[in-house]
Amino acid sequence: MTLYLGDCLEAAAEYWLAADVLVTDPPYGMAYQSNFAKGCPSAPIAGDTTTTARDRALELWGAERAALVFGTWRVPRPADVRQLLVWDKGATPGMGDLSLPWGPSHEDIYAMGRTGHAGKRTGSVLRVPGLGAMSADRPDHPTPKPVPLMEMLIGRTVGVVADPFSGGGSTLLAARNLGRRAVGVELEERYCEGIARRLASAPLPLHVPDPDPVPRSAPAAFDLFPTTTEENS
Repeated sequence: MTLYLGDCLEAAAEYWLAADVLVTDPPYGMAYQSNFAKGCPSAPIAGDTTTTARDRALELWGAERAALVFGTWRVPRPADVRQLLVWDKGATPGMGDLSLPWGPSHEDIYAMGRTGHAGKRTGSVLRVPGLGAMSADRPDHPTPKPVPLMEMLIGRTVGVVADPFSGGGSTLLAARNLGRRAVGVELEERYCEGIARRLASAPLPLHVPDPDPVPRSAPAAFDLFPTTTEENS
């Protein structure tokens, strides 16, 4: 498993594009800012003023391989969405429009692609409690996703997982918990460091993933599962 520091649309693109399934929470034009995330109050998300980063990443990925991509009804969906999944966060509402008597308690997830999906057919509503502002499991990132939710999504796919917008690192942690190989890219160094700490502090799964599916010559920011000398010989 390897995490790269850099722009997933530029130099690091060739590494995550070698994977089999895309599971990611990209910036999608909300200009989102959080006053509650530990360690980064009011921190803006890079590239979140438009859907350009999301749309370009999906263009590079293509329409054939499986992709599970977080989104919102507030901006147009990407092309080629095959199924809309709904993440039900539970009873506690988010902030949203405070002039209304309802707060948002769900997010969209777009199921895309034709190869790489697997598992028993179930409903499209995924009920997993969200991470509250004071949750002990919440990483230092404005929009973290619960690891159990990411495990649920990854468990319905096969192959190597890519997350080009790694953020708080939940996708990579979930992949590791499931014994899946994964490659992540994150633009901001502070979040890369947070992901590395998060993975280092979590118990190792019983099944350790195989060596990385990406070239070892790449300038990886954090080699989270280095191979042994014998494997490299």
